Amino acid sequence: MRDTPIEGALLNKVPAVTLVFWLIKILSTTVGETGADFLIFKLHVGLPVTTLIMGALLLLIMALQLRSARYEPWAYWLCVVQVSIFGTLLTDSLVDTYGVALLTTTVFFSVALALTFALWYACERSLSIRAIYPGRREYFYWLAILMTFALGTAAGDWVAEEMRLGYAVSALLFLAAIGLVGVAHYLFKLGSVPSFWMAYILTRPFGASCGDWLSHSVAKGGLGLGVVGTSEVFAVIIIGLVALLTWQQRSSAARRSLPHGANSG
Repeated sequence: MRDTPIEGALLNKVPAVTLVFWLIKILSTTVGETGADFLIFKLHVGLPVTTLIMGALLLLIMALQLRSARYEPWAYWLCVVQVSIFGTLLTDSLVDTYGVALLTTTVFFSVALALTFALWYACERSLSIRAIYPGRREYFYWLAILMTFALGTAAGDWVAEEMRLGYAVSALLFLAAIGLVGVAHYLFKLGSVPSFWMAYILTRPFGASCGDWLSHSVAKGGLGLGVVGTSEVFAVIIIGLVALLTWQQRSSAARRSLPHGANSG
């Protein structure tokens, strides 16, 4: 769907899809997986209560994101990380607390995501992230993001644990699937919108499998680095990359504010 003149004057609320975008996205999925495990053992209030606490925190962070009139790197990526943590806890609560099978959870969130996309497209006639403006489009966007994280957690655990392939093999399988999406996009001209969402969905179970592989004990098929160390290292990298994006954004805004020709020598 083409943007109207009024929409064109608005600012997109999400970042450009670049290499740094994908790096932070994958890192945030890993932090979501290990961070959720850390919170479960650290808070000592049980999985359901931990999920409710993180859900309330997500609402507060989401309110900051929604109130912003434009894309702010720190607010956007803080929201993504919190969605990642809550999505992991949501899936884990269904599986570990209420006994819902991983396959059932995977199918459920697959259907929920498909319905989200269908309703989004029916209302907006587009699923492109190049035009996410304040209002209904942004609500659909974040609902879809939450569904991808919950689905990715379920799918990653199902492949690694239920199918007994292990976390390393699971990560490689999802990485190969991401590679196939890249091939379909660049060689066979698969559209940018389906390519983006397919890659976005697959990076979640890839990151989740990587997080479990790094943090779980050797006896469980991991490297035994622990959830604390893994979460801290990846969080520091995310903070550094977000700081870089913030600096680039401000530098670009400063250059645009200069009088024409003032920075040409």
